[in-house]
Amino acid sequence: MKVIVIGGIAGGPSFATRFRRLNEQNEIIILERGEHISIASCALPYYLGGVITDRDSLIERTPEILKQKNNIDVRVRHEVTAIDPERHVLNVTNLETDQQYEESYDKLVLATGARPVLPGIKGIEQAINTFTLRSLADGDRIKQFIQSESPKRVTILGAGAAGVELSENLQRLGLSVTLLDQADQVMQPYDPELTGFLKDELVNNGVDVQLGETIDSVEEHGHQLHLSDGSVLTTDMLLVVTGVTPNSELAENAGLKLSADRHIVVDDQLATSVPDIYAIGDVIETTSRITGLPIPSLLSSAANRQGHLLADILNGEPLRYPGFVGVSAAKVFNYTASMVGYSEQTLQAAGVTNYASLFITPFDHAYFYPNAKRLNIKLLYEPDTGKILGGQFVGENGVDKRAGELSAAIAGGLTIDELPSIELPYSPPYSAPRDPLNMAGYVGINQRQQANQTVHYSDLSVTDRNAGIFLDIHEAGKSASGTIPSDLAIPLTELRDRLNEIPTDKTVYILYRKGLGPYNATRILMGNGYQVKIVVE
Repeated sequence: MKVIVIGGIAGGPSFATRFRRLNEQNEIIILERGEHISIASCALPYYLGGVITDRDSLIERTPEILKQKNNIDVRVRHEVTAIDPERHVLNVTNLETDQQYEESYDKLVLATGARPVLPGIKGIEQAINTFTLRSLADGDRIKQFIQSESPKRVTILGAGAAGVELSENLQRLGLSVTLLDQADQVMQPYDPELTGFLKDELVNNGVDVQLGETIDSVEEHGHQLHLSDGSVLTTDMLLVVTGVTPNSELAENAGLKLSADRHIVVDDQLATSVPDIYAIGDVIETTSRITGLPIPSLLSSAANRQGHLLADILNGEPLRYPGFVGVSAAKVFNYTASMVGYSEQTLQAAGVTNYASLFITPFDHAYFYPNAKRLNIKLLYEPDTGKILGGQFVGENGVDKRAGELSAAIAGGLTIDELPSIELPYSPPYSAPRDPLNMAGYVGINQRQQANQTVHYSDLSVTDRNAGIFLDIHEAGKSASGTIPSDLAIPLTELRDRLNEIPTDKTVYILYRKGLGPYNATRILMGNGYQVKIVVE
């Protein structure tokens, strides 16, 4: 069998090397239009910032190594210009010699990835100091520019993970960094409860963060940026990291089915809509392992796993791709941010409305052990089933560990109610007797129980209202609970001592407040024989 892989950055080499290990007889060819294969592209910000000093360490494999060790024919600077699915033939151009030729295949694997999106900004094409960052060649050009031009001021357009990581690394390189984004937060699609910590960390480390802002036009060959608020920003260098779009043109021209956002649609064996053509990595739309909805898999780690699995499938193993959870992490100076599955923003974008959330800030390890820091955790789940939909973590220590544990829990089908039962390693320097993930589970259980005891004020009849007593449990010095009039106000801390003030023949409606106060109040009152509901406006 002759198998050709188009694309040699992440998933392509993973597939090819695994496929060779499974079958010595197959002919395997990788066609890559760039200069390099097997590039650690996620490490490029750290290469630019001088954290990674060995450029060659970013290249995991070379064509020579793959030929020598794996008998794989790797052809860099070779671009596939067309696919003929009926003839099983590719049109290929050698970019070094301009030679054009045909190459036949039995099976074809598309690992063409994605490319940066350059926004339609007036004058940006004439800018001589403007760069995107996707490949090692991009990194080399930026590094050369910094070394030769000695820029003092850099503007980064796009405050996602890549933009934030670039901000840190260039700031530590000694440049004055301005970070722009048209959104009102950094690190989309994280939710605002988490992103505030990250923005503060950027600002506290000298990054000028300007949100709700973008570039309308570029003048002076890229040195003057005219912003949407009418101001003008002078810069020595502009980096554009505003997202990526899939390299799916080949697939489209060959008649493969694409999604609305132009990703290649694949089934659970990573097969496209055209026989004998498969696809992996950033270019595909797959299925969410959490919701079953279509979702792109824009992570190099996913591409590698897909490549490995596809090799087994093409070797005859009856395996299925289980779908994409999505686990990512980013370093933001002293903080780490990690996301698993969905955020509220991505759930809403997917049309999912049946969810609840919890937010807790436990210590990352035992509070009595030195240097305990707060770990900010937000989890999303289905309120009726407890099914976990996603999680976000921001803190200084132990962030990636909890995110990985939550990803495993989701893959294992655990619910929010089962998180307290996960046995996690305990030692004071690393965790607490009740790990933060266990604690999140306890809070989720409490919230679900509280939800079962909650009613809306508008759903109560006049008879219900007259037959009940409305109790406000706010503490002294705190504001009253909303606009529903209360019949009685007793601070939660005094509730047990003042039970005699509450009639036993009436349903007690506790006015809703954020936090566990209403839940704790219901437990106290129910434990003393009262009929209790939490009422929300």
